[in-house]
Amino acid sequence: MQIHNLSETPSILNTFMSELRDETVQKDSMRFRRNIERIGEIMGYELSKSLQFAPHTTQTPLGKSETVLHQKDIVLCSILRAGVPLHDGLLNYFDAAENAFISAYRQHKHNPESFEIVVEYLACPSLEGKTLILADPMLATGQSMVATFEALKPFGKPKAIHLVSVIGAQPGVDFVSKAFDTDVTLWIAAIDDKLNEKGYIVPGLGDAGDLAFGNKLQQ
Repeated sequence: MQIHNLSETPSILNTFMSELRDETVQKDSMRFRRNIERIGEIMGYELSKSLQFAPHTTQTPLGKSETVLHQKDIVLCSILRAGVPLHDGLLNYFDAAENAFISAYRQHKHNPESFEIVVEYLACPSLEGKTLILADPMLATGQSMVATFEALKPFGKPKAIHLVSVIGAQPGVDFVSKAFDTDVTLWIAAIDDKLNEKGYIVPGLGDAGDLAFGNKLQQ
């Protein structure tokens, strides 16, 4: 798997990441969502450089302009609910993309420190021969990303697969690297060193879904 870690090059992205992590700033849920959305926009721009482009002629009022445009064959899939702001940011740049949504969450049965990934809802167009962008803001253990991709397989084989995350933990990145083919690309804004005993990224930022949309009752 190819990995593009955007934090390796200092940019305005650092500002948005710092605010996401800041326990005082992140209490503003609207700003938290907007920062994830802005990160999605940046990552969409960077990802776009790797897409396939074809010549295009645009008629202007005074003549013709020659350029190249990316092929509009993208399916953007996000994992609910935390993936919604990231999805919005990517969709701002890939506005002609088809869209897929999936719910994948951790189910703790008896031990709060162990869980399994449960997929309950899925809406997806055909993926056959298309470019799949699979977005999940938190790449912790990596199990949600892999479970989501497995659930998408009946919808066809994409010609290219891009994974997009805001923050990942090294163990999760390693897990995903082993699970996906070498031609899959991961775009990520930061990679932290470890997970805690509950499988949360450290230092991370906390629960992205709760910070974006409020606390949930079910565990």
